[in-house]
Order: sequence, then structure tokens, then C-alpha cells
Amino acid sequence: MQKLYYSISEVSEMLGISLSNLRFWEKEFKQLKPRRNSKNTRFYSEEDLKLIKQIQFLVDEQKLTLEGVKQRLSQKKDRVGRQQELAERLKAIRQELIGISKQLE
Repeated sequence: MQKLYYSISEVSEMLGISLSNLRFWEKEFKQLKPRRNSKNTRFYSEEDLKLIKQIQFLVDEQKLTLEGVKQRLSQKKDRVGRQQELAERLKAIRQELIGISKQLE
């Protein structure tokens, strides 16, 4: 069963991003607005996770600056999402092929 909201620590662990980096990105990217409760605790939705993955892809894989990421997200968000999903699928396929190769040895 999939959760509706995730805490900042869960998101950090799932995506391998530091808590401070998530907080920083929240300030830098106006699109990233996690919900907050009365105690000001952040709760990230699936949409927030998708956006974080896209930012992570553009920074880590595409080697864009934060300014470049902002421009790309404001202009071509759908395209970025497709590229990021494709990169994830290709990485999974690569890992599967490596596993098969090791079994054949």
C-alpha cells in the first residue's frame, strides 16, 4: 500500500538526498511546496517526490546548475519527467543485465 504523504526523513532515505539539501531545494524551487501540519512538520506528496526526482536527475545526471534546473522545469516539465523516467528504466535494465551476466559466469 502506498502512502499519501512522506516525512522529510523518509524522502531523504528513499532518494539518497540529505535533509539540508531537501530544505534548500524547497527554498530554491517555488514548485516544491510540501504540506505542513500545525507543528510545521513537512509532508511530501507523490507529486513532490516526482519533482524532487526530476531536480535530482537534472542536477546529478544532466549536470545542470540550479538556475538551469529552474529554467528547464519552467519550460519543459513534461519532457524532463519523461527523460528522468527513461533514465531510471535504463539503469534498472542495466542492473538486471549485470545480474544476468554474473549468473552466466
